[in-house]
Amino acid sequence: MKKNVLYLGNNLSSSKTNVSYMKGLSTALKGEGYSVLCKSAIQQKLGRVLDMVKAVLQHGSGMHTALIDTYSTQNFYYAVIVSQCCRLMRLPYIPILHGGNLPHRLEHNPRLCRLLFRPAKVLVSPSLYLKTAFTAHGFSHVVYIPNSLQLQQYPFTIRPVGPIRLLWVRSFSTIYNPCLAVDILKSLLDQGYEADLCMVGPDTDGSLVVVRSYAEQLGVAVTFTGKLSKPEWTSLAADYNVFINTTNFDNMPVSVIEAMALGLPIVSTNVGGMPFLIADGVDGVLVPPNDCQAFVDAILDVKSNPEKTQQLVLKAREKVEGFDWEVVKAQWREVLE
Repeated sequence: MKKNVLYLGNNLSSSKTNVSYMKGLSTALKGEGYSVLCKSAIQQKLGRVLDMVKAVLQHGSGMHTALIDTYSTQNFYYAVIVSQCCRLMRLPYIPILHGGNLPHRLEHNPRLCRLLFRPAKVLVSPSLYLKTAFTAHGFSHVVYIPNSLQLQQYPFTIRPVGPIRLLWVRSFSTIYNPCLAVDILKSLLDQGYEADLCMVGPDTDGSLVVVRSYAEQLGVAVTFTGKLSKPEWTSLAADYNVFINTTNFDNMPVSVIEAMALGLPIVSTNVGGMPFLIADGVDGVLVPPNDCQAFVDAILDVKSNPEKTQQLVLKAREKVEGFDWEVVKAQWREVLE
């Protein structure tokens, strides 16, 4: 019998947003025979919350389960609100833990966290980092289901690092520290290395304007593509040979997983969930946040040690093969039963 799933969260699609987690998971679940109703695509935040509440009250009685995307910033509060609506309708709900700063919520908003998480059917964590944090706070009903991808869409290529071609893929937001990528390029050029940088992603908080201005101020040429579709940026990735992740807060970024699948060596900050995704020196390189010199040193090590780099990318590809939807879907089927 087909199961009806109500999926609550951010279903926005615009020039200012990357493709949502909701879009990817709901499409995959539909492919497995689930009927999935997604809410909400309303731009204005209050309207979006009200649309989700309305969906629970209107459709809750005909649903088997609700999925609730749960973040650590303002959107945390919509998760609290709609979870209580689910309880009112006796609709089992499953929070999906996305926010890299959710451990901060556990520490500073314990009452709201208990209200949201205790009555849940199960908590799904796409990262071992958050699973560990929630377990430490007494939430035993946490299931680790990694962010998935359709692995066949990511051709794996081992690429030499001659001229250093840096790729950065993320929404432009201050928490992802995009200006650091420009600093890294500037440092490499100042040391006489042939290098360039491409930054892919939409502007979410005005950071793109800041980064453009900063690059001009430093006198370095950076390629800004704006938002690209997944096929567009994965095709573009064939022209680059090092992927950098400069963020100050993170959980388990899909763009990093995708870069690992493509064969790009990863140099990332060691914040949040990154050490749970990347084993430093085994399938990627981790450095302290906001440390330009550490990034440069790591990139030069990737360049000067091709055999070591080849082993890094092979191990990274091996790891993300466990994130393929064909592997992960059985875990989703189990929690949705």
